[in-house]
Amino acid sequence: MYRDPAQPLPLLQRRLYGTVGLSLLIGFYLLTGLTGHDLWRGDDARYFGPVYSMLQNEGLLFPQIGGESFLEYPPLYYWCAALLASIFSGVLEPHDGARLASAIFTAMTVYWVARSAERLHGRPTRTPAALFTLGSLGLVLHSHETQPLLALMAMIALVLYGVSRVPERPLAGSLQAGLGCALAMLAGGVPGMLFTVPLFAIAVIISPECHNSRASSALLIGLSLAVCVGGAWPLLLHLQQPELFAVWRHDQWHRIAGNGFDIGDFIRLIKLLSWFLWPLWPFAIWSLWRERRKLFQLRWLLPLLGATFALILLVFSSDQSQSAALPLLPAMALLAAGGVSTLRRGAANAFNWFSAMTFGVFAILVWIAWTAQVFSWPPGLAKSIARAAPAFTLTGALPKTLLGIGICFLWILLVRWLPHRPSRGATNWAMGMTMLWCLAATLLMPWFDHTRGYRPMGEALNKALASYDGECVVGSKLPDPIRSMADYYAGLRLKRDSLSSSCRLLLAYADHRTRNPEEIEGWELAWTFQRGGRKQFEALYLYTRRDHE
Repeated sequence: MYRDPAQPLPLLQRRLYGTVGLSLLIGFYLLTGLTGHDLWRGDDARYFGPVYSMLQNEGLLFPQIGGESFLEYPPLYYWCAALLASIFSGVLEPHDGARLASAIFTAMTVYWVARSAERLHGRPTRTPAALFTLGSLGLVLHSHETQPLLALMAMIALVLYGVSRVPERPLAGSLQAGLGCALAMLAGGVPGMLFTVPLFAIAVIISPECHNSRASSALLIGLSLAVCVGGAWPLLLHLQQPELFAVWRHDQWHRIAGNGFDIGDFIRLIKLLSWFLWPLWPFAIWSLWRERRKLFQLRWLLPLLGATFALILLVFSSDQSQSAALPLLPAMALLAAGGVSTLRRGAANAFNWFSAMTFGVFAILVWIAWTAQVFSWPPGLAKSIARAAPAFTLTGALPKTLLGIGICFLWILLVRWLPHRPSRGATNWAMGMTMLWCLAATLLMPWFDHTRGYRPMGEALNKALASYDGECVVGSKLPDPIRSMADYYAGLRLKRDSLSSSCRLLLAYADHRTRNPEEIEGWELAWTFQRGGRKQFEALYLYTRRDHE
């Protein structure tokens, strides 16, 4: 039975489940596992490359990896990451300092989504909106790695907040939305602008709440700000490096146009969004169904347009990566939060119990994975771990064990004390997500570092190259994370992929799909580094020219 909202809570509960407790929850969620580990394979290494180049005073206007232009995203995220890495260089390694940008942009997203919900649906939805954003399954890993799409996500949230203010404060809201559109251009390029400018304009034009002369004038001022500020970086790039600007412009058009979309892509996209946006989408569907006759009101029109534009661009870009769904989160969180107060009591209680049971089961699975590392039990899982990482050994188990027990005990207490309010399920889900992430980061971080960290590979490569006295190395089909790793850990600036190069050395890469070293005519294998097993397998191969023997 829900507690009457008019009945005051005890002081301790008000602190734990109010603004102070929510701020602590967000802090634990964002900062746990963010630093203190090596550069990881995948996006963490790929997107740190431009940050490291900026720390070397290279690629300040246009991102680079290892001395070569990197076209994926404009420099907003990389600027912030490089600045934070410089500020905290005395206490954090560069890759740890750079990840602080991810925490800041994620915190901005949570804040602006919560404020937007308060403007659109009232104060009671502010906390559920923040909790739904924080509890999305797709956010947890990306918010703890070097990920430039987090900056675009934050700017979309800023646009939503700005537009939500237009009915009451047209000029201030339009300026905020215009600034968000401009920064979205700096965060995501032309697709980022297409995420936001139509959203801003159409929401203000169509919404009945904005049908007044002040809102129309403010809209023009906001759009002017978006165009002027958003166009400053492409204009500067065109003036400073016109050839690079032409390449970037072609790449942007290719990203928008995509490579076509077939039924297989559609099925994969549905599978991705079904878990990435959980538990947001069931609440969003409920909200839209219940308020289906009021969809032209700004509180529903704004997040619905935001989700629609993000989904359309995701489809047309044909990007099936997990991180591509991040721009959907702010709008979906607003839709989900709007339906919390109208959820039927039985459904709310069911979601609350589902949250507690789900994270309780997953916490047990994390502990089982830990026992497989420490005690080699259960034997089947222990053997799988040994095959995936043959050289892995766990050290310092006792302190981590005590901390893990403390995390679980605190979560159980917070769940038991949770007030019976309509937002109880959302709170329970976000607390469970935070508990699970903190527990996994505490108990399994050595395993993650061993299987995903690039430091051992980079140091081994640096040692192998020491005997060649700084000779140039050509890279053969190297992915961006490997180029970034080689630059960061080994100081290696690879030449372009050309077997006709005059370089004496050639570096090649293989994963679980291509396990055997490549036979290259005129080259002889001189050094190999392999690690991991099964799908975790990675290898580097260093070749020398036979005519240099």
